Amino acid sequence: MSDITTSPLSIPEIFGLTNPSQRLREAMLMLRGDPHTPPSRFDTTSLKILHPRLSLSTWLGLTRKDGLIPIYNLFNHTPTPVEEGWSVRVTRVTDYRGKARTYDSHNGTDFAIPVGTVVVAPAPGRVLRVSNEFHRGGLKVLIDHGRGLITTSNHLGRALVTPGQMVGRAQPIALAGGSGVDMLAAFPWSAPHVHFNTWLNGRPIDPFARENTDEASIWRVHNDPKPYRGDVPEEAVEPTEWDEDALSAAIDACVDASLRRHLRSLRGTAFRAAATIFHINYFPTRFPLKPTLYARTFEREPRLDLPFRAEDFRGIIHREAI
Repeated sequence: MSDITTSPLSIPEIFGLTNPSQRLREAMLMLRGDPHTPPSRFDTTSLKILHPRLSLSTWLGLTRKDGLIPIYNLFNHTPTPVEEGWSVRVTRVTDYRGKARTYDSHNGTDFAIPVGTVVVAPAPGRVLRVSNEFHRGGLKVLIDHGRGLITTSNHLGRALVTPGQMVGRAQPIALAGGSGVDMLAAFPWSAPHVHFNTWLNGRPIDPFARENTDEASIWRVHNDPKPYRGDVPEEAVEPTEWDEDALSAAIDACVDASLRRHLRSLRGTAFRAAATIFHINYFPTRFPLKPTLYARTFEREPRLDLPFRAEDFRGIIHREAI
């Protein structure tokens, strides 16, 4: 583990450029779309996402002396309709604070960290998917934490885990990179970052609780996430109960025949369900039927730590405060 964790990332690893022909096809899908997927949308408002000073320093491997991770973009609570395509524009945005540090289709939290930073499991769980979709977040690791909670870490450079593996809280799962067409296209003006997705009962949620509400934060430290420091005893992961009838119905309704065949071919209910949830959230127009795939659903509860090591960082800072 130590060699693969410490050996430098190659340029193809950083940007996710392994299998160039496949990456090119995925980039063209992003730009042109296909019969089941609208093209991505961007315009001059997309420039609001960029933060050149932060981006350049982060690409150079610099971090803040106070150990805080800049939040690059937050979850958007007012997304544009999925039928209109993935939008990297800034036209209709509200983050959990009621501010506008996000963009139209952003359904995760972006942590600006240098390439090569160790990414860890934010809670114990089972790895159910490691994949590289150049047009949707590059290399990523998906973990099922039980009780309806799934997280993914995107824009990675190298995965350190494999599907089926159980991981403990704060166990290394990857090295951060800058994989994905959006990172490559905006280099070096877009900061290298980990795009962190949180899904509850199969739907994207903001791990931060909306301010001035009684909503529960998904972070163990309410809206002020910290790296794990050994303050929680070893935890058992509650096995996920899947609704196999709902899973079959969702797959059968998929309008993309090739994807439908792929999902049906996956062995094991958990892997098939995780892949279906993944595609429903990343390619929603391919699924006219989006049932809950869990046998029972769960409420928001504080469970996650920052997906980084305590020896590297101590907390977060919002971009406006930099």
